[in-house]
Amino acid sequence: MIAPERILGDLIASTPGQEGKWFAAAKTLKQYDLALALAQRSAVDPKTLVRAARDHHKTQPAFALGVALAALQWMARGAGYEITSAEVSAARDHALAAGQNMGQGEQWIGESVTERIAQCVAGPAPAARWVRQCLGLPLTD
Repeated sequence: MIAPERILGDLIASTPGQEGKWFAAAKTLKQYDLALALAQRSAVDPKTLVRAARDHHKTQPAFALGVALAALQWMARGAGYEITSAEVSAARDHALAAGQNMGQGEQWIGESVTERIAQCVAGPAPAARWVRQCLGLPLTD
């Protein structure tokens, strides 16, 4: 008789520093704001985030944009296993598609999303340099 949202909240609280492992549960419960906050706070497999962005860029574009950017950020931090350049490109493409679906002027949103992508993958780490290379961005900050 306990609400699923409360159970999820208790589970999240019971795993400090590992909140990202509850991303899929929050998404399944359609708690998109919570799912996005979890993805931004604690590592989530970037492949999972890319799939979520792909699946929601039309129906929940703000969520899709956020998780695509989070995927790029985690990739740039070296998270995930056997990440390919195709997955990096897919995250960028889903971010751009979500930005366009948010109903803003296409050019303005495209510039804004492009800038946010660059911010997410900035830094001197080897993984960040590799992600920037995959995206065709400058390798230096």
